[in-house]
Amino acid sequence: MTAGIIFTYVLVFIGSYVIGSVPWGYLIGKLHGKDIRQLGSGNIGATNVTRVIGPFSGKICFALDLLKGFFPVLIVSMMIKKGTIEDYNGLIQIIAALGAVIGHIFSVFLKFKGGKGVSTSAGALLAMAPPAFLISGVVWVVVFLLSRYVSLASIAAAAVLPVSATFISLAKLYPISPYILIFLYILAAVAILRHTSNIKRLLNGTENRFDKKNKGQEETSDENNSSK
Repeated sequence: MTAGIIFTYVLVFIGSYVIGSVPWGYLIGKLHGKDIRQLGSGNIGATNVTRVIGPFSGKICFALDLLKGFFPVLIVSMMIKKGTIEDYNGLIQIIAALGAVIGHIFSVFLKFKGGKGVSTSAGALLAMAPPAFLISGVVWVVVFLLSRYVSLASIAAAAVLPVSATFISLAKLYPISPYILIFLYILAAVAILRHTSNIKRLLNGTENRFDKKNKGQEETSDENNSSK
């Protein structure tokens, strides 16, 4: 591996990390005079923004967090097509995705604290493996509508993603490099591990359902959970 390739890797990672570090949930909260980290579940993601501020702000947060993962991968993919940089078996795309997700989870702007990375991971995956992402998205919607648990839907979608990508690749329906497949499994594992506390609450029957009718109770329950 040449010094030039290593330098390219480093630049892509740093650029993606900075983009991923932008804490949109926190900034949206500040625009409404609230510190999202001190309310609800304390998470800076779209779900907590929806609970604390409202559905519209939550959708904006989700879109912005998703784009944090989508654009870095898209940019390097376009550079590869134009011949600006070489495609090292998908490694450049992986580095871009990894940088963005790590930036969201460990934001340099929030003293290396952040969200769970689900939305940002989704954006990166949309750019890397669109068919697998769509399947995963359908699973998320179905599980959420049946259970009303955002966490359970996210866990199920994360688990399905690499498996569906593997089948799509083996069936030669969409080209996905082995390196990207390995990355997808790692990313899914990280996403699930980031939901450890949610898994415990799901097993204990104390996880919060996303129900508009119980919004006030949900926020109070979230505050109690975040103080534990």
